Parts: sequence; C-alpha cells; structure tokens
Amino acid sequence: MRSVSSWLTESLCSSFGRLSQPSISSALESGRHSGATGRMFLWSGAKGAQGSVSERRTIYQKIREYDILDKRKTVTALKAGEDRAILLGLSMILFSVMMYFVLCITMVRSYSDSVWTEESSCTVLNSSVISEINCSYSCGSECWKSSRYPCLQVYVSLNSSGRVLRLSHNEEAQEANPECFYVPKCRKDHAVMHTLVLNISEQLKTQHQVPCYYDPSEQQDNVLLTRLYGRGAIFSSLLWPTCTLVMGMLIVAMVKLTQYLSILCEQISRIKR
Repeated sequence: MRSVSSWLTESLCSSFGRLSQPSISSALESGRHSGATGRMFLWSGAKGAQGSVSERRTIYQKIREYDILDKRKTVTALKAGEDRAILLGLSMILFSVMMYFVLCITMVRSYSDSVWTEESSCTVLNSSVISEINCSYSCGSECWKSSRYPCLQVYVSLNSSGRVLRLSHNEEAQEANPECFYVPKCRKDHAVMHTLVLNISEQLKTQHQVPCYYDPSEQQDNVLLTRLYGRGAIFSSLLWPTCTLVMGMLIVAMVKLTQYLSILCEQISRIKR
C-alpha cells in the first residue's frame, strides 16, 4: 500500500512539474514582451513629445525672427525719415541765418544809419531847374561816354518848425548830389532826362503839401520825400526769414521729441516684460 501511494504521489508531482514549467516560462516571456512593449511605447511617446516641442520652438523662433526683421525695417525707415527731417530743419535754419546776414548788411544798416527818422509835412515853396550836371554812362566793355542831366532844386518849409530846407528824393539822391532833388540815371539821350525832370517839377508844383522826413537834431539842411528803406520794408523783409527760422526750429524740436518719446516707450515696455 505504501509503495502504491508513493508511486501515485511521485507521478502526480512529475506531471504537475511538467505542466508548470512551460506555463511559467510562457508567463515570463509574456511579461518580458509586455515590458519591452511598454518601454517602446514610452520611448516613442517621449520622442514624439520632444519632436512637437522642438517644432513649436522652431515656429516660434521663425515668427520672432520675422517680427525682429519687421521691427528693424520699420526702425530703419523711421530713422531715415528722421534724418531727412532734421536735415530739412537745419537747412531752413541755415538759410534764414544767411538771409538775416544779407538783410542786416544792406537794408537794416541803411535804415539804422539814416538820420531822417522823424516824419512831418512840408510846404513846397519853389521848384526849378538851376543847372546842367555832367555825368557818364557805360557804352560797353571799358567804354564810358559823357552826358548831362538837369538839376532840379526844390525848397520846402517844414511845418513842424518853419525852417526852409532843400528837398531830396531819398538817401541815394542826397548822397549823389545834395543840391538836386532827383538824380536820374545817366543816359545818352539828354532830351529824355530833361523831359523826365520837368515832369517831376510840374507834379511838385501842383502838390503844395507833401510828406517829408527830417533830422530831429537839425544838423541836416535837407529833408527827404521818401526813405529808401522804411519800417514797412524792413518788417516785410525780415518776416520771411523769421518764419523760416521758426519752422526749421520746430521741425528739429519735433523730431527730437519724437525720438525721446520712442526711447521712453521702449524702456517702459522692457520694464513691463
């Protein structure tokens, strides 16, 4: 009986061992296969995630590069425009300064040097041609010929003081010949100049009262009918250079203000970032 029972036990154990070995090995193999598959899945998933992240970074970098290029182009265009505007403003300032210089050595100087500053009214007393004055005119290159013009002498009474003075047309006539009211341009035809002076004399005889400018210090024996450069002429001549100067300064100031505000905005945007 013991031998039979021991034989049955051994046979059962041997059959169980034969059945259990392949099942265990298959289980182990299936576990290994599943672990490798899981590792492959995780590795492929991580690789895909890294690829998508890198693609996103590449797209973002491209967009950022395009933005930087656009900003650089815009900044370059703005800088070129600002340089042109500053150049325009400086040119206007330089032009106005040159105009001021020219006007100061011509019109303003003549106006300031003139002693006939006070305006009054004069009564014409006498107007007559007293003599013939010799003059010379140009007939070509290094060619000069002589001619004559009539000297018209006009005496007036200054109403503000009652003084009797000679009347001159303007500062140029007074400097050319203080004895004559008007000094015409010397010409070849003497008859034309004589007719012109006689017409002026007739006009003065018909006008008993004429405006005149006199020296308030009473050091001059002449009064002027008109001033070569009056206050109105000086004001109108200085008006345009002044406007040009102001416009040039405004252009330069506005460009500098725009540059300062752009730098300030950029600094504020950097601080916010």
